Amino acid sequence: MKTLVVLENPERWPLQIPGVEVVPARDYITHSEYAEERGTRIFNLCRTYHYQSLGYYVSLLAAARGHRPLPSVETLQDLRLPHLMRQADDELDELIQRSLRPLQGSEFELSIYFGVNLAERYRALARALFNLFPAPFLRARFVWSKSEKRWELERLRPIATSDIPESHREFVLARAVEYLGRRPRQRKRKTFPYDLAILVDPKEPEPPSNERAIRKFVEAAEEMGIDASVIEPDEIGRIAEFDGLFIRETTYVDHHSFRFSRRAEAEGLVVIDDPQSILRCTNKVFLAEAFARHGIGCPKTLVVGAGDAARIEREIGLPCVLKVPDSAFSRGVAKAHSLAEMHRQLEEALRDSELAVAQEFVSSDFDWRIGVLAGQPLWSCRYFMARGHWQIVSRGKHGNGSERYGRTETVALDAVPAVVVEEAVRAAALIGDGLYGVDLKQAGPRVLVMEVNDNPSLEAGYEDRVLGDDLYLAIMRHFRVRLDARSERARG
Repeated sequence: MKTLVVLENPERWPLQIPGVEVVPARDYITHSEYAEERGTRIFNLCRTYHYQSLGYYVSLLAAARGHRPLPSVETLQDLRLPHLMRQADDELDELIQRSLRPLQGSEFELSIYFGVNLAERYRALARALFNLFPAPFLRARFVWSKSEKRWELERLRPIATSDIPESHREFVLARAVEYLGRRPRQRKRKTFPYDLAILVDPKEPEPPSNERAIRKFVEAAEEMGIDASVIEPDEIGRIAEFDGLFIRETTYVDHHSFRFSRRAEAEGLVVIDDPQSILRCTNKVFLAEAFARHGIGCPKTLVVGAGDAARIEREIGLPCVLKVPDSAFSRGVAKAHSLAEMHRQLEEALRDSELAVAQEFVSSDFDWRIGVLAGQPLWSCRYFMARGHWQIVSRGKHGNGSERYGRTETVALDAVPAVVVEEAVRAAALIGDGLYGVDLKQAGPRVLVMEVNDNPSLEAGYEDRVLGDDLYLAIMRHFRVRLDARSERARG
């Protein structure tokens, strides 16, 4: 993907970055050669961005041409809305208070250059604000509220090159070279028509893909003509640089993974996992209702609230399974053998949610996992229960405090009972046309769908034992097909 830096007066900003072309703003707007470029990133460093200014039109025309401007017109408009400044979430507010606590004055301004500040102590806060409103140069103004006894973000605005103090110019030039020069990656001789971000969290204890699988995804992407880069949770501000996003960390709605997905979709990227899939798969209440409405075979299930223990005992019986709506990896799932135990576990499940799911307990030696991509089965596994336990993961203490897992057996699709595969595909279709892992049990003649996962495990040495590298290639081929279709629509 080509990279252009657009400036009104390039001679005042001597940027020399391999693979990056510096273009005068009026040339970008008026010369037809730039209008005909495809798959181009635009870093708009004009002197001003106010409505109908030259900087505003650079970002506006970039969007119309199918280019990727930073800042986008949407970001420029959002920064004009004062109420957005007051909507800092708890995580950002905590970062503001922690970062500014040592200050003695009543107001403070923070300059942000490509997501960083000159002072190391404000780097985390600068990155967080850049991630919320991606623009090359920002200035935040904070004021101390005497009544609330806390710092408040009063204003955040994009600043132009003309607003940068002379004393900051050397740092800003170095930061621009560092930020702009990292993409495209110069170690690669081959150029690619598309760029894909693979989101991983190095701190996640149980990621859906191990490091070897991530490397295989990167290699498979290159084979499909896609330049894949691994990004981390603090890099949401870079989303507009890419054509696609592949989330390879556990997803939750109240979580940065969902914010990544929503931002990417809003920017027009091809996204797996898309926001709708995350919303639907991570909530067991939605799955229970969807399965019931569409006649998907599943264990007898009730959506319950406080005071429903007697109803659970009457309609489902004991033992039963209680699930927190956003449970994952066997967390938030409990088995109740007695009414007293059920009361206690229901109270626990309803601590942070108005509703919970109660489900018939179905015993089995293993769960089937059918991987479904774009409505087609792709791989299959048997996940066996942990030894001496009713789930595939036993999180109790095992002498040294470790967890115990059941074994994974990868199975060729043609060796899986056809009814299992068919039911998995039907269940996945209720969610969308992305990438899903459908868990099922066989109980005599019954085939029961337990859940649909939007972020299925894909680990080298486990799920790929049958297909090998073809598993990774199939997923990247899907990205390439969707990216090509998106490009065709843009040209049309």
